[in-house]
Order: sequence, then C-alpha cells, then structure tokens
Amino acid sequence: MATKDAPLRRDRTTQQRLARGEAAALGEVYDRYASLVHGLAYRVLGDEQAADTVTREVFAQVWEQPERYDPKRGPLRTWIAELTRHLAVRTLRETGTAALTGGGTGSAEELEHQVRRASVAARADYIAQSMPVPLRLALERAYFQRRDYRRTAADLGITEDEARRRLRLGLQLLATAQDAAGPGAPPGHGGTA
Repeated sequence: MATKDAPLRRDRTTQQRLARGEAAALGEVYDRYASLVHGLAYRVLGDEQAADTVTREVFAQVWEQPERYDPKRGPLRTWIAELTRHLAVRTLRETGTAALTGGGTGSAEELEHQVRRASVAARADYIAQSMPVPLRLALERAYFQRRDYRRTAADLGITEDEARRRLRLGLQLLATAQDAAGPGAPPGHGGTA
C-alpha cells in the first residue's frame, strides 16, 4: 500500500512547493506533463498554435492557483489533464462561436457536436495513455493490428481468457470517455480523466 501512496505524497509535496512559489517545482511539473498537456490540447483544437496557447494557460494556472488541486481527489496528472481538456474545449467553443458570429458556415448545434466529439476524443486519448500497460498492449493488438483475442493472446504470451479479460477491461475504461461530464463542465478530477 505504501507504494500506491508514494505518487500522491509526491503530488502533495509538489503542490506545497508551488504554493511557496518554488519555480523549480513548476519546472518539474512542466517537464513531467508538458507533452500530455500539449497533446490533449492539440487533440481537441487541431491547431498547433492554439495548443501552445492552451499549454501556457494550463501551466500558468498550475503556478498561480496550486491550491485548486486536491490530492485527496486523485493524482496531479489527472487534475492537469482535466484542466487542459476544460481550457481546450472552452477555446474551441469560443473560436467556433466567434466564427459563427462573424458569418462563418455551420450552426450552433454543429459547433456543440464538434466540441463534444473533441472532448470525448481527448478524454479517450488520456485514458488510453494512462491505462496499465498490459491492457493498452492488448487493445493496441486488437484495434491497430486487427488481431482477435486468440491472436492477441498468442502475441502477448498469455491465455485466451486473460486476453479477453484485458480487452474487456480496456474497452470498459475507454467507454468512460463517453460518460464524461459535458464539454463545458468545470475541471474536476477523480479516478479517471
């Protein structure tokens, strides 16, 4: 159990260092999570510059408001991913609304559909990156390499029952991306993000 608590203790310590204004703590958080943040923002926005802007905004909020992170509710990584998704979705919505107001094509309903789809895709990406390696490997074999559970089992050197179990669990985790709060919901964090 002590091993499981170590990351949360590290996250709490990092939060305390940020609250004290230790720039080195922000550097460590940035080094640890910048690629995650940028990748999620890009997944929602589909634009490198916009993703860069969201990345800066996320780390500015982490620096300016470290007290918003509650280690009791989950890992720092999850909070940062939810914050990223929230800010990226907000940016997508604002950009789309401005385009509609400026005479762009489409409708408000189409924009909301695009926002929801991007939010779910970003959440699914995060879930896939965060799931245990055995589950991710099974899903990669089945989805990207078009393997059935028998071939997945052979490729991974596991039983067919274990392959089915891993695929089922992985798909159940991915299904939670659909269950996420609406795309405009304020960032929170829990077991998955």
